[in-house]
Amino acid sequence: MDRNPKPRLLNLSRLLSRAGRVLTGVDRVELAYLRRFLADDRPAFGLIRTSVGYLLVDRVGMAAILNATQSGDWGHANTFARLSYRLSRHQRAALTLARRVSVARCGRFGLARMLRQFQGGVDYYAVAHSNLTRRTLAPIKALRGSRINVLIHDMIPIDFPQYQRASVKETFTRKIAATVEFADRVIFNSQDTRGRFHAHVGTTNGVEVVAHLGVDLVAPDPAALPKGVDLSRPYFITVGTIEPRKNHALLLDIWERLGADAPQLFICGSRGWQNEDVFARLDTGIVGVTEMPGLSDGAIAALTQGARAMLFPSFAEGFGLPPVEAAVLGTPVICGDLAIWREVLGDRGVYLDVTGSYEWEKIVKMIAEQQDLRPNDKMIAPTWADHFKIVLSMT
Repeated sequence: MDRNPKPRLLNLSRLLSRAGRVLTGVDRVELAYLRRFLADDRPAFGLIRTSVGYLLVDRVGMAAILNATQSGDWGHANTFARLSYRLSRHQRAALTLARRVSVARCGRFGLARMLRQFQGGVDYYAVAHSNLTRRTLAPIKALRGSRINVLIHDMIPIDFPQYQRASVKETFTRKIAATVEFADRVIFNSQDTRGRFHAHVGTTNGVEVVAHLGVDLVAPDPAALPKGVDLSRPYFITVGTIEPRKNHALLLDIWERLGADAPQLFICGSRGWQNEDVFARLDTGIVGVTEMPGLSDGAIAALTQGARAMLFPSFAEGFGLPPVEAAVLGTPVICGDLAIWREVLGDRGVYLDVTGSYEWEKIVKMIAEQQDLRPNDKMIAPTWADHFKIVLSMT
């Protein structure tokens, strides 16, 4: 065993940027790495990029960020942070906290100097598609003995640019190019993601591993649901940001056709972007359809556990944790016939064409009218222990 292992350096910029918001799947991955690195005895530090440079935090600072992320309490913003007008109130508070607990700071071009204290190098982890730039990666690569590990979640901005903001494809392409140039190891969340990566850029210059993501099992908490929610009638659930890629329009088409006889549909997710038609339909109101943004993990787990099925008609996904979480809870999953679902759900999913709303309507009606069609046994959850057994075995 290495008696003097290299410190791990985890990029925590994503979690700070998401302060005050419900965590997405990518956020949860960075959070899982933060928890694991704090749980290990190996030296660990966090790197945070800000608008004016970089912050370095030690284990004490990492623990403070973990506590704030889990509790939602980031404290209050100081005068410096309040000058950052583009940041939300919670983001300003998060910046204040990060600066307070930092053990080193530098400007935009001072990263190499700040990292000189790590004379034997670091094992650097970027696991949330954040700061995959030459400005960040080159100084780390230049630090003798360092190894750069990058986790790739999906290739959606390149494969499906029509579902993204106009500038996202160009920015993401640069991130992938930086990964190919600097990464010593590329971690893929699935074989599907790895195959899509190779289709665009070929092989990398480093080692490649595939490690499925773990599922954080959250106890269902019915008490956390909004008051007045009627769970006595059959209902379905879909989870995710309301954006074009998630294909909520297909579900709205179905519920409009079902009319007064429609079961309930709970749409759990915040409104995203470039989806004005769907927003307008939701604002007008559709019988049986209820938006439920901002729910806690326990509330979503409670809704999922009692649902007749989770509906997931996405056009594209990276890993997609909600359907996996639903299968672990024993809730049937109706999803698009995508390679990633076949890989992670196997025979636990019911696979349908995401352009065929009448096929979806037929199965919704069948499940709503019959008794629960839950499997006799629940899916065994993929664990973070399994993920880290693969990822950390080589560092």
